[in-house]
Amino acid sequence: MVEIATALPKPGTGIRGEAGRIGYLLRQAQVAARNAFDRALAEFGLTLPQFSVMTIVDAYDGLSSADLARLSMLTPQTVNQIVRNLEGSGFLRRTAHAVHGRVLCISLTGKGRALLPKARRRVYRIEKRMVAGLPRRDEAVIRRWLVGIASEFPPR
Repeated sequence: MVEIATALPKPGTGIRGEAGRIGYLLRQAQVAARNAFDRALAEFGLTLPQFSVMTIVDAYDGLSSADLARLSMLTPQTVNQIVRNLEGSGFLRRTAHAVHGRVLCISLTGKGRALLPKARRRVYRIEKRMVAGLPRRDEAVIRRWLVGIASEFPPR
């Protein structure tokens, strides 16, 4: 296959701009954000999905892998691999549920608790840049709109 050297449109132009389809623009923004977060977390050896899993485990200690997959919006297979990797790095641990012994409950380790605030600072810096220049009421509208989309079209 031969590639033709043409300049691709930059974000903000053509269908990649305000006239573009809302679904495409959401995806474009999501990919840009994901790339920025992954670059910021690379120093800690984390990816955005790993950071998300650690953040959710911190908020809801003792979740099962199945519940963690639902909350993190990742497949069970992906969550299992992430948990194994984070467990191998010493950031997470799994322990048997007190009643349902086959269910493993996931928790942060001391090492994970020490890393998470450092990673959060990086992520929050990027999030702050995302809303820089937006009046608070506009940010609140965007937040309600995004939550509304997630509520209207929940995952199966």
